[in-house]
Amino acid sequence: MTDSLPLPAGFQIGHWTDPVARTGCTVVIPPPGARGGVDVRGGGTGTRELETLSPLANAEGATAVLLTGGSAFGLAAADGVVRWLEERGLGRPTPAGVVPLVSAAVVYDLSEGASGRRPGPDEGYAACENARSAVPERGRVGAGAGTAVGKLLGRERSTRGGVGYAATVLRDAGIVAAIAVANAFGDVIGADGELLGAPRDESGRLTRTADLLPAMSGPPDLGAGDDRAGTNTTLACVFTDASLDKRSCAIVARMASAGIARAVDPAFTPVDGDVVFCLASGLEPPPPPGLAATWTLAVLGAVAATVTAEAVRDAVRQPS
Repeated sequence: MTDSLPLPAGFQIGHWTDPVARTGCTVVIPPPGARGGVDVRGGGTGTRELETLSPLANAEGATAVLLTGGSAFGLAAADGVVRWLEERGLGRPTPAGVVPLVSAAVVYDLSEGASGRRPGPDEGYAACENARSAVPERGRVGAGAGTAVGKLLGRERSTRGGVGYAATVLRDAGIVAAIAVANAFGDVIGADGELLGAPRDESGRLTRTADLLPAMSGPPDLGAGDDRAGTNTTLACVFTDASLDKRSCAIVARMASAGIARAVDPAFTPVDGDVVFCLASGLEPPPPPGLAATWTLAVLGAVAATVTAEAVRDAVRQPS
């Protein structure tokens, strides 16, 4: 497992960041013909074109995946991604030309920086212009520019979030990588149980949300602008050069959600909008149904959960 392994061949990642308003967006552009899937676990999601990734939908996958700040307003950035892709002839062929399919999910960062500054079409286009096949920039960039985790005691006592990345190489299935945006209500915890990001008590020490919750007599004051009131999210996109069909991508996305549950505690709450995407670009035919296919899918899903957890942890380990 490494945070410096290159992206799978053909994939590109780009950010647009406003460091003053502390918002931004991040785009994942797969090679043409990639298949895709999605798993939605949070209770407060903001999304666009997820139905494209349904196993029952006709399209094989997304032309790009956008992770963006700005809450629901930030979904407008997908229009710029669509424009950038159309200009390059990337999208689903139709008699009138290509139609780019951009699946998107948002994080809430309006209470950080300037709430009136949100990613829009020009910013989504700029993220595509910045897309590279190199290891992506991490930390307080792109969709992670205004994020925080461990918000039970309020944003002022939370830990900064960000964008994280992790990848690994499988002997028989290529590279499995994940990019994540950490903006959770809960804590981010290491593989050994160490608190990496959590609320700070009055002395400034990290303290576990799971320990604080049972001792509370009722909900905290969720006033206007309070980041605990349905304004939290962990987003991830797993991508691989393994050969997966659309159904298999959905299964891998579902298994990868376990990575959020390993790295975030509590996860999938009613006040989080957790979403995990999976994109696969391999051109070889997947193995026919049977034990070999099931085994390959189980391995890929297990590894996807591991890289997702590490990407979430990487997001809060990056320097502020």
